[in-house]
Amino acid sequence: MAGARQPAGLAALGREACNVTREADQSFVATNASRRTNHASYSAFDCLLFFFLFNVALQPLVEPDFGWHLRTGLDLLNNGWRLPGADPYSHTMPDWPWVEHAWLTDGLIGLLYQGFGGIGPLAVIMFFAAAVTGAFFAAAWLAQAGRTYRLLAVAGSLWVALPFLGARTQLVTLLGVAVVLRLWSRYRAGRLSHLWAIPPLLWLWANLHGGFTAGLFILSLILFVSALMRLCCDRWPVLAGRLDEAPPTWPALGHLALVLLLAAGATLLNPYGWRLYGEIYASLNDRFMLEALQEWQPVSLQGRAGVTYVGYLVALGVAVGLFYRRVEPLRWTLLAFFLVQSLLHWRNVLFFLLLATPLWVELLAEAARRISALIPDVQRQKQVLLGLTVVAAVGMAWEGPSHLQRVAQSGLAPEEFFRGTEYPIEAVQWIRTHRDQLGTRLYNDYRVGGFLLWWLPGEKIFIDGRMPAWRFGNRWIFYDYAAVTTWEPLELRVLDKYGVDWAIVAVGTPLNQMLAKQLEWRKVYLDSKVSIFVKRQE
Repeated sequence: MAGARQPAGLAALGREACNVTREADQSFVATNASRRTNHASYSAFDCLLFFFLFNVALQPLVEPDFGWHLRTGLDLLNNGWRLPGADPYSHTMPDWPWVEHAWLTDGLIGLLYQGFGGIGPLAVIMFFAAAVTGAFFAAAWLAQAGRTYRLLAVAGSLWVALPFLGARTQLVTLLGVAVVLRLWSRYRAGRLSHLWAIPPLLWLWANLHGGFTAGLFILSLILFVSALMRLCCDRWPVLAGRLDEAPPTWPALGHLALVLLLAAGATLLNPYGWRLYGEIYASLNDRFMLEALQEWQPVSLQGRAGVTYVGYLVALGVAVGLFYRRVEPLRWTLLAFFLVQSLLHWRNVLFFLLLATPLWVELLAEAARRISALIPDVQRQKQVLLGLTVVAAVGMAWEGPSHLQRVAQSGLAPEEFFRGTEYPIEAVQWIRTHRDQLGTRLYNDYRVGGFLLWWLPGEKIFIDGRMPAWRFGNRWIFYDYAAVTTWEPLELRVLDKYGVDWAIVAVGTPLNQMLAKQLEWRKVYLDSKVSIFVKRQE
């Protein structure tokens, strides 16, 4: 606020901390005036890019975990925002002290879904699209270049990120990372007040999603690398002139350390206190879960997503080799760390794509500058741009409106939409009218647990996406689920262990075939997606 007063000591610290950064006149990803390239923007091409990236960001509600997040949010609203002390949704682990690290995001989803009535699902789709586009826009606008290059970088990043988009609460963390980098960038540009937004940001983030630990880690890494750079420059002053990132002064680093400490303390202001950290630590150290779940597997070339991502990395490497000549240790460290993490775990691909976006903006601007030098004729440049615009328009027209039609149907008529997916909406509709013919303890496949919580409120499920790390006494639900679905032979005693008396099983799976052969189980429903079995009464 203009005219706001600060304590004299803090004001002096702020002036000293910002002197070097004002002289350097660069942000975390900034380039100096001699490096700035073509800032021109091209309206027609930009409009096509806007359409493309929002087309990619809008995704139907097919994320397996979305259902239980929505159910949690709706129940939060119905219960006056009171969180349950134990798991209210499964009959297998009803006494588990459930810590829902995304409780506030769940509540926001519930508000949108319930508050907008018939278009509630569409409002939720827009919420997640806004989160992911906001994150990548914030990252792209860290770079000094024209709008067209920023939009190109965002559109390309979102296209590569396509397999990881949708109604995923992780996108809230992606937005948080982008905001942290933005605040650090503004601080490096000499705006002291921006860094003080980090503690309240981390407090809010800790209640929105458990990925807030990524924000704390990035700030810690920035502090460590910046301190190391400062030490090296003090020891060898000649290094300072060779760096394209001016290392912060010691007072500035002290300021960052204080803010980081306050931010860490602010994250404890959540409904679970220290237990939130315990839940995150337990999940990240569950080897069985990490080895079993796809999102924690290393990147593989066996599918389209892996081939696309590796191709993206090759293109980035070529572009860096051709157009990048800077000495930026902090940027190198962040990119290298998240590159390794993205190759180790699919889940982290989004973070590397986000951090690489401002680099792509600068590389594209530099490439355009060099191409313009090769084609000095302005009229010829316009013809080339017109050709690119026409090609892009034809490509989008060729794809047709089918994707947006699917998104609209998902948001406006979800039951009809799910008929064209692998989710068993037909079985759900049959269950609603034949519930008295079924049992009381359900078995369901892992992937549809959240879906069933969404469409069958009040029904207790066997397992869903919340439960891979849950272990209580002799009940290790994810391990038991693997035993009954993947072992050879299948461990059917797991069903007896949990008193299961009816089951929804995907057609063609080993468990479906096994239950069909058991005399004590009878099939009461069958379609192209699932079978429903009921255990015979003794």
